[in-house]
Amino acid sequence: MFRRRRDSTAAAGAAGAASSHLIDLRGVVKDYVTDAGAFRALDRIDLQVDRGEFVAVVGRSGCGKSTLMNMITGIDRATEGTVTVAGQELAGLSEGQVAVWRGRTVGVIFQFFQLLPTLTVVENVMLPMDFGGRWTPAERETRAMALLDKVGMADQARKLPNNTSGGQQQRVAIARALANDPPILVADEPTGNLDSLTADVVLELFGSIVDGGRTIVMVTHDAELATRSGRIVHMADGRILDGRLDPALGLASILAAAPRA
Repeated sequence: MFRRRRDSTAAAGAAGAASSHLIDLRGVVKDYVTDAGAFRALDRIDLQVDRGEFVAVVGRSGCGKSTLMNMITGIDRATEGTVTVAGQELAGLSEGQVAVWRGRTVGVIFQFFQLLPTLTVVENVMLPMDFGGRWTPAERETRAMALLDKVGMADQARKLPNNTSGGQQQRVAIARALANDPPILVADEPTGNLDSLTADVVLELFGSIVDGGRTIVMVTHDAELATRSGRIVHMADGRILDGRLDPALGLASILAAAPRA
């Protein structure tokens, strides 16, 4: 499982043109102004991810993991630095252009599934196709059913989401994220609301998706779960401590990189 692994030294030292990486963040800073004053969520982040990687971003709550995901998906903009994803530097796009770009480039998987309760399972998977415009109306249901079959949910297609289990809903959410055939999936705590057995099923699905050539960036607070990925990026206080940790070294390698009190 997860056979695609990069040489860790190459991952750290790649210095080619930005277009050589599927995801390329350079010197990224994100500042917010709050009632309590200025807050720096990301502090000079450099991160490169290539096609076919499965990267887990780990760290404690408030370390900047979700903000990093918002940079990659274009949900938020950097205060400083450059964010280039799938060859597109996001700073050059309007909000409308980012929305179109996101719909075709990035599939997002949430912890709490975010399925529309009044639409059937198959209608939830078809919805991004309606917005993305990549498939004709006649093709959308056929494609949605094929994706549901891929995640083992074709027999539940006509049910409403609330009539399926949490694990089944997450599999539907994965099918929905694949609807527009994006090269990148971003998963925000995708197993945080699942039992361990169901989480294993989801991670096996991720493995097959990566083996098919897509890239997955997964946020998780569970360092042990992260060892199932191909590369681990450990964050603390808005910084990347080490983007070269090899899951083969196990949980101890992650904990050893954590800041000491």
